[in-house]
Amino acid sequence: MDKKRIIFAILFIIVTILLGYLMYRVFFAKKTPKPPTPQTQEQLPGGQFPIIGEGGQPGQIVTGTIQLPTAGFVPPQTPALPPPPAQTPLVQKLANDIVVSPAADSFGGAKFYNAQDGKFYRLLPDGTLALLSDDVFFGVENVSWSPKTEEAIIEYPDGANIYFDFETKKQVTLPKHWENFSFSPTATKIAAKSIGLSPETRWLITADPQGNNITLVEPMGQNADKVDVNWSPNQQIVATSLTGKPMGGNREQVLMIGLHGEVFKAIIAEGQFLDSAWSKTGEKLLFSSYSTASDYKPELWISNAAGDLIGTGRKPLGLNTWAEKCTFADDRFVYCAVPKTLPTGSGFEQSLADAIEDDLYKIDTQTGIKSKLLLEEGHVIDTILVNGDTDALYFTDKNQKGIFTIAL
Repeated sequence: MDKKRIIFAILFIIVTILLGYLMYRVFFAKKTPKPPTPQTQEQLPGGQFPIIGEGGQPGQIVTGTIQLPTAGFVPPQTPALPPPPAQTPLVQKLANDIVVSPAADSFGGAKFYNAQDGKFYRLLPDGTLALLSDDVFFGVENVSWSPKTEEAIIEYPDGANIYFDFETKKQVTLPKHWENFSFSPTATKIAAKSIGLSPETRWLITADPQGNNITLVEPMGQNADKVDVNWSPNQQIVATSLTGKPMGGNREQVLMIGLHGEVFKAIIAEGQFLDSAWSKTGEKLLFSSYSTASDYKPELWISNAAGDLIGTGRKPLGLNTWAEKCTFADDRFVYCAVPKTLPTGSGFEQSLADAIEDDLYKIDTQTGIKSKLLLEEGHVIDTILVNGDTDALYFTDKNQKGIFTIAL
């Protein structure tokens, strides 16, 4: 009995161990990963390592026999830039025909006579042209414009003079022996020289623009050629005259002529007086003269020219040009066309400068500081004026047709 029990106990233990092992394999044992399929390689005799070649020197890099392709040079790509905007020329031509007697108008632009089609035009501030009238006036030599109204005195080479109102189209023929017209600042009167047949009938006169209500201001006698009719903006002066007392030292008196026989002080010109231009208020007079000191070239001067201050504050501006080539922006600043060079003696004969290009200057008459404005191409400036807003200059050229403008 004892042996049977021992045998059963041993069998029981063996069975239990086998069952336990089976359960472990099924439920707990990790599966052995399947080894990767080996690459095809040379079969070696069992138990031997593969034979390797002889190595190189330690630390030496062995260059392979297969070279990578060499890339060509690729230049850097520059991004395309848009073309620069076209620059507006500094000087622009606003009309292509022969322009006569341009003048500033009350609309901020200018007005002028077109000698090619015989019509009058207004130049608007935006640069466009508009007809002042459909009427045609052929062969006009000069135009004196009203500063306030749409009126003008039209002069012809044969001496004929016509008053014309561009609004009403009223036309009046004025005497042929009247010349050198100037409107009053209020445009209610005109001044002129009345050149009679004899010296005693030659007078400085005033009248209304249509030639009525004539007033004799001053007799001129044989000195009519020494009188310049140029009404001052403050209405004190109607003309200037070179009939003052003789002065030594190469100097000349410039007399101021009033409407009522006033005795004004004179302005002294160094050398021979040439021409003049009023400031906007009439407080100052810009003038040119020539002398031995200037090599007989025109020289610009400025002087007080109103009331008791006439003749005071006189000083040179250091530029050789004519006053008629200048225009005032206000009482302080003036713009002038100045020839780049001038021959000796050009004060005697202005035509010597007709082929000489000009520089354009802005002048501070108080400090004497001069600033040159850039002109893109050569111009020989004839008439120059500033527009009503003082932001642009208009000018004509002695050698080119049209009217030009430059922004300030």
